[in-house]
Amino acid sequence: MANRELSKIFREIAGFLRMDNIPFKPQAYQRAAKVLDGLEDDAGEIYKRGGIEAVKNIEGVGESIASKIEEYVRTGKIKSYEELKRRMPLDLSEIIRIEGMGVKKARTLYLKLGVKNIKELEKAAKDHKISGLEGFGAVSEKNILEGIGFLKSKKGRFLLGDVFFIVENLVKELGGLEEVKRVEPAGSFRRRKETVGDIDILAVSENPGRVIDFFSSRNEVAKVWGRGATKCSVRIKDGFDIDLRVVPEKCYGSALQYFTGSKEHNVATRRIAIAKGLKLSEYGLFKGKTQIAGRTEQDVYKKLGMQWIPPEMRENKGEAELALEDRIPELIGYKDIKGDLHCHSDWDGGKNSIREIAESAEKMGYEYVGIADHTKYLKIERGLDEDQIRKRNKEIDKLNKTSKIRILKGCEANILKDGSLDIKGDVLAELDFVIAGVHSSLKMEEKYMTERIIKAIKDPNVDIISHPTGRIIQKRDECRINMEEIFKAAKDFNKVLEINSFPERLDLKDEYIRRAKEKGVKMIINTDSHIISHLGYITLGISQARRGWAEKKDIINTQPLERILEYFKR
Repeated sequence: MANRELSKIFREIAGFLRMDNIPFKPQAYQRAAKVLDGLEDDAGEIYKRGGIEAVKNIEGVGESIASKIEEYVRTGKIKSYEELKRRMPLDLSEIIRIEGMGVKKARTLYLKLGVKNIKELEKAAKDHKISGLEGFGAVSEKNILEGIGFLKSKKGRFLLGDVFFIVENLVKELGGLEEVKRVEPAGSFRRRKETVGDIDILAVSENPGRVIDFFSSRNEVAKVWGRGATKCSVRIKDGFDIDLRVVPEKCYGSALQYFTGSKEHNVATRRIAIAKGLKLSEYGLFKGKTQIAGRTEQDVYKKLGMQWIPPEMRENKGEAELALEDRIPELIGYKDIKGDLHCHSDWDGGKNSIREIAESAEKMGYEYVGIADHTKYLKIERGLDEDQIRKRNKEIDKLNKTSKIRILKGCEANILKDGSLDIKGDVLAELDFVIAGVHSSLKMEEKYMTERIIKAIKDPNVDIISHPTGRIIQKRDECRINMEEIFKAAKDFNKVLEINSFPERLDLKDEYIRRAKEKGVKMIINTDSHIISHLGYITLGISQARRGWAEKKDIINTQPLERILEYFKR
């Protein structure tokens, strides 16, 4: 798909324009990049079907950006972007992945030290050439090295959200071939891990050559690593590898179980097989030389005396024992969410109007949607002050008179350094719900950060704590917090912890979701969307909840409107 490549280019264009202090245009390119990240259809295919007019119909894409998409689809490059790169030959997208490194700092380091990439950035920091520059210092230098180390530790892994729609689209197209009887992704992707490595896809077909021809000739394939009669390995232009295996129907279930993993889970199931005098492999479950199961996963687990285990649980964390005792929990389903309460509108810098958000939420089958615009401390997101919140509320009241779903009035207030909020309590009390989150001073000591969040939890106006640990996957580790104390406070004060679905966050992580569930703490799955295409990220949040063994009863926005409003009134 061209979407990811175009998104990267537009982000870099935005960065180069910011370096030159050009107003307005950087935001337009940044918004277009965000839209492309969440766009399920390939922008290149959209252009081929309907030309530049169809591209202009993509939300967030104006005439100028549409012409650049057209240029890229037709020529494979964008002339103005290439000119910017020649003038400032930085690997900007890589450098700004380092925590604390923005485009202005990247520009300074290039002009002063000639730093063009992460390797040169690391050398400059180790040689202590950065600390003496204006606007940096010893702490900045130390943070840069820490950020580079953090990034290196995640090398070779890709955010689930970055590959999700690409893989799902490819599997859908493979499934549309008349030669393909069954097809499904496996591996860490099927287990919905927050980051994934190589992607495994399994298919059943009596004509594997035709299937492999189709797979290896896709536009998104950059290189074919190897090809055989029933297997093909390729590198996708987005940088990750995919292996396609075409297997016999009689062993499809056992192959799917084997290649889904995890390795530790497979060791556990093989031990159970051995204890029963059986042998389990990717080719089937055997008693002696006789295959007794393998066509479906369900048959394999059943013959082992186990319940079928949802892929998201297969990490050898006790799920095998539960399956033997017929105690696998009924995990929250992918269609159980009745509303998303963390949506940013064009009031605070989001792309879409409240009406557009409500219409999109209604198309998703929701009963309600919550508008949770940022508040005034977060100026970079055009946070709202008290008067602006009240004006926005009037718009919501007016829209609710004709809206097919209920639009709830909320906000994402900032938890300040001392634990107080940046909006007056009387205004917060007028809202249907209040989300509070930490967006600054993220490196506080554990004791003080924990106290800070607990003070917000105790605030009678607060209902939900957003992205509780503050992590950004592959960029920033979680804040130092005593999560046991956070769970206790949330339980004691009847507050909700968010499972943030945004691909870079997926916060809470699965381990914390499971511990919150065990302690009776309620959670909510939200998208933190800034454009309506982000509403689709709810699937990633549900996956995360399932990895934490969450059930429908643990997630409050599986409840109908009346119940959720009652919950916030407690």
